[in-house]
Amino acid sequence: MAAAAEETVHVPELSKLLEQDPCLKPYQKDFERRYALFCQRLKSIEGHEGGLEKFSRSYQSFGIHLLPDNGIYCKEWAPGAEGVFLTGEFNGWNPFSHPYKKLDFGKWELYIPPREDKSPVILHGSKLKVVITNKSGETLYRISPWAKYVCRDPTSNIYDWIFWQPAQPYVSKHERPPRPKSIRIYESHVGIASPEGKIATYKNFTYNVLPRIKDLGYNCIQLMAIMEHAYYACFGYQVTSFFAASSRFGTPDDLKELVDVAHSMGIVVLLDVVHSHASKNSEDGLNKFDGTDSCFFHSGSRGNHGLWDSRLFDYSNWEVLRFLLSNLRWWIEEYGFDGFRFDGVTSMLYHHHGIGCGFSGDYTEYFGLQVDEDSLAYLMVANHMIHSLYPNCITIAEDVSGMPALCCPTEQAGGGFDYRLAMAVPDTWIKILKEVKDEDWDMGNIVHTLINRRYNEKCIAYAESHDQALVGDKTLAFWLMDAEMYSNMSVMSPLTPVIDRGIQLHKMLRLITHSLGGEGYLNFIGNEFGHPEWLDFPRKGNNESYHYARRQFNLIDDHGLRYRQLYNFDRDMNKLEEQYGWLAAPQAYVSAKHQDDKIIAFERANLHFIFNFHPYKSFTGYRVAVNSPGKYMIALDTDLGEYGGHQRIDHRTEFFTEEIPFNNRPYSLLVYVPCRVALVLRNMENS
Repeated sequence: MAAAAEETVHVPELSKLLEQDPCLKPYQKDFERRYALFCQRLKSIEGHEGGLEKFSRSYQSFGIHLLPDNGIYCKEWAPGAEGVFLTGEFNGWNPFSHPYKKLDFGKWELYIPPREDKSPVILHGSKLKVVITNKSGETLYRISPWAKYVCRDPTSNIYDWIFWQPAQPYVSKHERPPRPKSIRIYESHVGIASPEGKIATYKNFTYNVLPRIKDLGYNCIQLMAIMEHAYYACFGYQVTSFFAASSRFGTPDDLKELVDVAHSMGIVVLLDVVHSHASKNSEDGLNKFDGTDSCFFHSGSRGNHGLWDSRLFDYSNWEVLRFLLSNLRWWIEEYGFDGFRFDGVTSMLYHHHGIGCGFSGDYTEYFGLQVDEDSLAYLMVANHMIHSLYPNCITIAEDVSGMPALCCPTEQAGGGFDYRLAMAVPDTWIKILKEVKDEDWDMGNIVHTLINRRYNEKCIAYAESHDQALVGDKTLAFWLMDAEMYSNMSVMSPLTPVIDRGIQLHKMLRLITHSLGGEGYLNFIGNEFGHPEWLDFPRKGNNESYHYARRQFNLIDDHGLRYRQLYNFDRDMNKLEEQYGWLAAPQAYVSAKHQDDKIIAFERANLHFIFNFHPYKSFTGYRVAVNSPGKYMIALDTDLGEYGGHQRIDHRTEFFTEEIPFNNRPYSLLVYVPCRVALVLRNMENS
């Protein structure tokens, strides 16, 4: 496949993109070239494979399959192999008794007829290996790249490929819920989703965690570490088997049940998909599958990620496109996932992979030779496929660079993603908490960070994610209350200054991020209640301990602890968003960012948000601007006792607008705003 397209192709809606951002006009040729390459990919797939729909279902022929006649059909792509064979328990591990037939373009196939009694030769649950002989005369034992289930041998660290063909596979009982207008994401890891020091299961998540997520008001789950990874401590980011759901949490049917039960609760489920790189493992991974370093990946240094110590896909390769696009279809079709959060997109977009680049925002950083346009074309094709075949599916890009048009439609020569993660927001909160005294917080900088996003490109805002929870970093709760989280979180003990500050700011930071920072919101499992420990997976450095690889949900069930108060607030914050839909509303109008008073006020979705970040100044009769006249009342108050607040505000109070223009709004009203409190007011005439 050619690495670039020569002909100029008309981009249907490029003019719309350039009108929205005239600063992109000097790069029109770049967008046209990207779009031409995207179209070339689609045209080639249409011409040679009968279209994307068929091409992306290649998992139905590659790998190993039980046919209606109970014969077994096997197919692999191994261009560097001299011979390919299938071995396993079915043939007593004879490595050469079942050879594949060589086809064109590096493909190999094998048909194994049924036994005389018409039963299949290979039974459900039996172990298999692909045997590769290479040009050097070596015999290599491999797991099929298309393997649908792999399990670790208890006596070693090596994974076994298991033929998964249950007689009665799980059948989903519930329809997919509609795509949420406002997306509230609960970022989750199945293995840590239990208070117990062990690897938790899909079943545990289904019956113990999903009800909590539903109660909290999240309408979307982002599942991490589902694609099989040999090393648990890699957090799922060193994938070894791309089509296999991690067996350490249970069976494929258990995962299907999890997704199905989530759907029954009206919750959509996203997969944290890792197509940016792959594990270097060869015995149980993709690396050197055919005995060469160029199968699936770039050969030489270009095929290695120096920082991650992993392999990098060759996105210009026809069979890599087949493999990755089929992988996306597989997770949607087989397991019922409703979309993807694409990990490591920055690494994919640039030849330098973002290593050593600060990304100042200068547009020259997003165009030119540093951009890997083969990779970008793959992402465009992937998003086009997903949204064409599954219009309700959601795609999110984890991109720290801020590449323009990444979340614009492919018709505009954009990347086609629905959302990007607002990765600057958590970094800003950590920097402020780490380096700035409360009285010196810069209200203008906070507002700028939260609203600084590209027009018509949606963002998922978050105050913290799994990145901040990992050992070596700190969660917001730890930055705020580290010194006293283990000793002073009982409601029976006095509310110390440290815990008081921490609880109040924890709520305020999450609410302002939720309401001002984007068109979607994300929370990492346990952070909603200020989980008191970091996250650290079993490894040599901690004596393989599971103590920190868990979430202590038992803490919120204890009404004698203050964690419950943070949980209550998170729940009611989400429920209010569900009622008013501010995430789906136009970006907020900020009417105040008063540096001395430490007040931020803004309007969004017919609600008025007022934040007093001052550590000790409360304001009686504080004038705030509003756009609509009427009677306002409190919809949410971080100072409620059930949220760990001081109950300084009478919720029976009615605030009436005055015809006094203020801060460029036609009306205003006077409000009592205690220190370290956020209020949300609703206009009773518009509610």
